[in-house]
Amino acid sequence: MSDQGNNNQNISCNPFAALFSSLADAKQFASGQKPPHRSLASQSESENSVSDSVDDNDDSVAEISRSFRSRQELCEQLNVNHMIQRIFLITLDNSDPSLRGGNGIPPRCVYLEEMAADLDGQDWLDMDNIEQALFNRLLLLEPGNHLIYMTSCSTVNLSADRDAGEKCAIPYLFACYQRAKEEVTKVPEKLLSFAVRCKNLTVSNTRTVLLTPEIYISQNIYEQLLDLLLDGFMTPSYFVEEVIAGLLSDQEVRTFEEVIVPVLDIFQGRVKDLDLCQPLLYSYLDVLLYFSHHKDIAKVLVEHIQPKDPANGLQYQKTLLGAVLSISCLLKTPGIVEGHGYFLNPSRSSAQETKVQEANIHQFMGQFHDKLHQVLKNLLQRSGETRHLLLSWLGNCLQANAGRAKIWANQMPEIFFQMYASDAFFLNLGAALLKLCQPFCRPRSPKLLTFNPTYCALKDLSEEERHNRNVHAKGLDKETCLIPVPPQQLVESAQSYSLLTENLILTQLTMHLGFHRLHEQMVKMNQSLHRLQVTWQEAQRTANPMSEQFLEQFERLMIVYLSTKAATTQPAMLQCCLNLQASMAALLVQLGMGNQGPEHVALNFPLPSLQNTMLCYIPEFFAENLGDFFIFLRRFADDVLETSAESLEQILSFITVFMGNVERMKNPHLRAKLAEVLEAVMPHMEPVAPGAAQPIVFQRERVFCSYRHAPQLAEALITVFVDIEFTGDPHQFEQKFNYRRPMYPILKYMWSKDSYRESIKHLADYASENLEAMNPPLFLRFLNLLMNDAIFLLDEAIQYLSKIKILQLERDRGEWDSLPPDARREKESSLQMFGQLGRFHNIMSNETIGTLAFLTSEIKGIFVHPFLAERIISMLNYFLQHLVGPKMGALKVKDFSEFDFKPQQLVSDICTIYLNLGDEENFCATVPKDGRSYSPTLFSQTVRVLKKINKPGNMIVAFGLLADKIKSHADRQQQEEETYSDAPDEFLDPIMSTLMLDPVLLPSSNVTVDRSTIARHLLSDQTDPFNRSPLTMDQIRPNEELKQRILQWLDKHKQESLQLGPSG
Repeated sequence: MSDQGNNNQNISCNPFAALFSSLADAKQFASGQKPPHRSLASQSESENSVSDSVDDNDDSVAEISRSFRSRQELCEQLNVNHMIQRIFLITLDNSDPSLRGGNGIPPRCVYLEEMAADLDGQDWLDMDNIEQALFNRLLLLEPGNHLIYMTSCSTVNLSADRDAGEKCAIPYLFACYQRAKEEVTKVPEKLLSFAVRCKNLTVSNTRTVLLTPEIYISQNIYEQLLDLLLDGFMTPSYFVEEVIAGLLSDQEVRTFEEVIVPVLDIFQGRVKDLDLCQPLLYSYLDVLLYFSHHKDIAKVLVEHIQPKDPANGLQYQKTLLGAVLSISCLLKTPGIVEGHGYFLNPSRSSAQETKVQEANIHQFMGQFHDKLHQVLKNLLQRSGETRHLLLSWLGNCLQANAGRAKIWANQMPEIFFQMYASDAFFLNLGAALLKLCQPFCRPRSPKLLTFNPTYCALKDLSEEERHNRNVHAKGLDKETCLIPVPPQQLVESAQSYSLLTENLILTQLTMHLGFHRLHEQMVKMNQSLHRLQVTWQEAQRTANPMSEQFLEQFERLMIVYLSTKAATTQPAMLQCCLNLQASMAALLVQLGMGNQGPEHVALNFPLPSLQNTMLCYIPEFFAENLGDFFIFLRRFADDVLETSAESLEQILSFITVFMGNVERMKNPHLRAKLAEVLEAVMPHMEPVAPGAAQPIVFQRERVFCSYRHAPQLAEALITVFVDIEFTGDPHQFEQKFNYRRPMYPILKYMWSKDSYRESIKHLADYASENLEAMNPPLFLRFLNLLMNDAIFLLDEAIQYLSKIKILQLERDRGEWDSLPPDARREKESSLQMFGQLGRFHNIMSNETIGTLAFLTSEIKGIFVHPFLAERIISMLNYFLQHLVGPKMGALKVKDFSEFDFKPQQLVSDICTIYLNLGDEENFCATVPKDGRSYSPTLFSQTVRVLKKINKPGNMIVAFGLLADKIKSHADRQQQEEETYSDAPDEFLDPIMSTLMLDPVLLPSSNVTVDRSTIARHLLSDQTDPFNRSPLTMDQIRPNEELKQRILQWLDKHKQESLQLGPSG
């Protein structure tokens, strides 16, 4: 650049001398100026930042503008130079700031010293040198060291210093892009093309930076790009769009994928360490949304998440999408609560504090799931290839994690967590997929009927076939379906399957692998917390030094429980799942009716016979998911059920169609589970803990009472009660009690409602009229099994209570104190085990006896029939003997409530049954025939106990009168027995050793027995008791010849008795 000594330059050589009338005028003008050679930037102090021309009286135009032909060119170049300085914050002019014009010049610029030297005196920037200048600026390691003041104002300006001295290439170029965009909106037409070129330069240079990141030492270019997107999402997206377009058009140096993958890797590395309730997470999710929305990035993304080993379930969690899906309030490392940020110190937190924290988590989860859903939706919609890759990822992921549903997986957690993706992964994936299903999740949606279950029967498809036919879930052909494929039915698969079909199947499979396991864990944790609480309280009571340890265990487990509960009860997720399951219930009912048309058909009974049914392609886990979800709601989110009246109606229809129908659901265990579902959705009237609010059940009550298929629902319940007696499972005997547990409260509730009660009474009437039908009537089999259960359960409960009492006495007398530690632990373990078993059997026996009590209030005929009367009487007398007789002392354990032993209620229920049936003479006459337990003393003891437990006076009086009536029958029968004691053996029943009154011949064994004896036997076992060959009541034949001989013998003995008289 020229210095002040250059006063004698040849003005005549300057083309601007032509602006003056003569060379002398030009020299005169020049000699009257301040220092003659100044930078171009200082020519006009009056220039503004955009468009002011050089003033006509500019005092240095002639002096310094050797290279310009006209005044207009000078003006243009000055404005271009200033615009470039404003956009890129760089300069070639290092002159005294006080000599420059102030308007339109940025306060700070980076001085490109080397370039200025190379240009040999040119101190302005133009469109010819800006590319080189920008490149030089980007290569500066410390641009802040090259900052100069551009104006005479020397006040501290940190913002200007930061902007001009930006070290990172991508943020710098983006800032330049923003400034260039602003210039484009302001400059006059003649400068517009220059501003646009500057804007384009920022984009092209950004592309170059991304393609050659190795040039920029000590900078991570890809991190800068990600940070740019994070800082402020909407503005950078336009810039990034243009950069991406450039990258896609130039892939010689690096492919587009090679540029984007490092950004994705950085994204994954950062996001995996973020917490659910951390606001920064949602900025990252916005970036992921941008990635998924952009067609070309989305393709790279779905290719990038494909694991190297598709068969390894855990590998999917280690992908970018897997890292995002794994973010949750669940423990990151199972069992390790240290470092966990939720529900700390639960025992010292109030219920309100816990509730507030849960609500906060739910709010964040709602945002999180919304964004996950949008990401998946974007990826599915971007292109056919992207959709195929995402669905392949989902299908392979679910197949690789199929082991999560195996029983062994839950028993070996150490192996489980090394093999499969986490609970959080599946919970979040399920929540996002549920949202994808919502457009067609309405129970009466015609779209539902386009679901094609034959998808689940496909196998051995190539990858090309999967792509072309939209079949991405794998291994479904190995799943057990609701019913087997009928022998003559061929699979008519579709050429291509809809996204609706795939969505439903992938969602149901995800729920099966994820939600079900978390539900099981919560139930187990609930039980463990209860046991720990009891143990801790006992330890505190006895001043056990272990009490602190028990409290710590309780605290740790409570943190896990509360975190799991928060994760699984997010309201929006539950509502989406409710919509799905109600819709699936409606769909399965339509398939159960054989409807394969485009419109829903109303449910009517009897159901049509099945032809070419689709039920044989529906995996059982569809029904398991449905049941599991409603049972979960009952346990952990009961209020959701009350707000779902329409959904509950669909569930009742589903249960009515499938629970009692082996033709539509073969698995008896699954049908029994539907009874548990029914118990979950019905109104609950059980008493609540003191101080707790009574749950609102108005809507459930309304749906249950107005259900138009009430008779069929009641019949279905009784059918499944009977069917689970014989499941073919080696553990069927133990299982049946657990399966029947929820059926008792349902029956009790049904009995309280007219429509259900009348349908049960109708079944009882039909049974009374068809006692000897070839197939025993349903209600007769039901009562027989009910009594079997009552006898077994109460008998077992009595045994366990006796053992508990002995152990408690030993402990209280101090006999355990002298035992070795191992022996003492064994005693404690036995007491705990007997307590648990005793409690279970007590609960179940209370239910069975209670059920018989309310049934006998209006159903009498079948109970007093010889088929059942003797059985129910012997059962009732046996229990009374233990509850009010001499043996009652053996049951006096400490704290009856601990074992759910309710002797007063049992005595009351047994007496109620007696009173309900006592009006029937046949029944009263049968009571004394129970030679094992009946005695007049037993009934007088019962009256005494009724008084002791303060039962109503009318009940006590009625039972006393009944006892007298039974005693008179007993006296009469005793005389008859003495008379018949010498009856021939051939007149005696070979099983019961009692005189036969209606002998019948069994066809295969040719043995004669009493009709009532074989009828009772066939209720439980339809075989001949003497040779095990099949036998039904219609096959037996009356032995009329023997019957006549017995009657003759009886008549003869009666005559002899009359002749002998009382003294005889």
